[in-house]
Amino acid sequence: MTFTIFPAIDLRAGKIVRLVQGDPNQQTTYGDDPRAQAEQFKAEGAEWIHVINLSGAFGEEASANLKALEAILTVGLKVEFGGGIRDEATIRIPLEMGAERVFLGTAAIQNPALVDWAIARYGSARIAADIGVRDGQVMVKGWQESTPLTMLEAGRRFVTQGLEWCVLTDVRRDGAGTGVSVDSAFELQTATGLKVVASGGVSSLEDVRRVKQAGLAGVIIGKALYEGRVSLRAVLKV
Repeated sequence: MTFTIFPAIDLRAGKIVRLVQGDPNQQTTYGDDPRAQAEQFKAEGAEWIHVINLSGAFGEEASANLKALEAILTVGLKVEFGGGIRDEATIRIPLEMGAERVFLGTAAIQNPALVDWAIARYGSARIAADIGVRDGQVMVKGWQESTPLTMLEAGRRFVTQGLEWCVLTDVRRDGAGTGVSVDSAFELQTATGLKVVASGGVSSLEDVRRVKQAGLAGVIIGKALYEGRVSLRAVLKV
């Protein structure tokens, strides 16, 4: 399995932001030119970008983020897009704009029929699940609400539906720079056979090495890049 580095662009009202532990009130803004950020990632050697529509995840007006996605797509990198994707239209629009893949969080948990529709229409390579976990429980609605589901219960259900890809975020570590929860991601991948991309808490090259050595499908890096703790060039050499 190839190992992929996904630099992240989190969008809120068209600006590049990062949250701490998914909290909409703990926001840092890093820029207002998502296309320029994508160009920079491309110049440093990225092949993919992980774009999150935070406005959509929080039920806010998201048109500025779709404009930003359109601008990012002109850079020519492969883009996976998610956040607030909860019906057929919000799946269709980014894919028809040119995104390579969309990832469903809340909808994947609460609306299995939508996952079935999306896989039937677009194929399993273009649809991914996004599991946010806090203290062992799967979170929904921009990680603001907990569910009774565990990570493995969700993962096993996704596999039976035909999904292949899953992003796993440890919500407590996201944006906190406390290291990646490699064990959880490895457990999910081993127990289900999903291709698991680890997310949340990357703070060093060593974190990236640990994810790669565990045999995971990839890692998403956000805040550590924006704050200069790791360089994308160095990460891609790993």
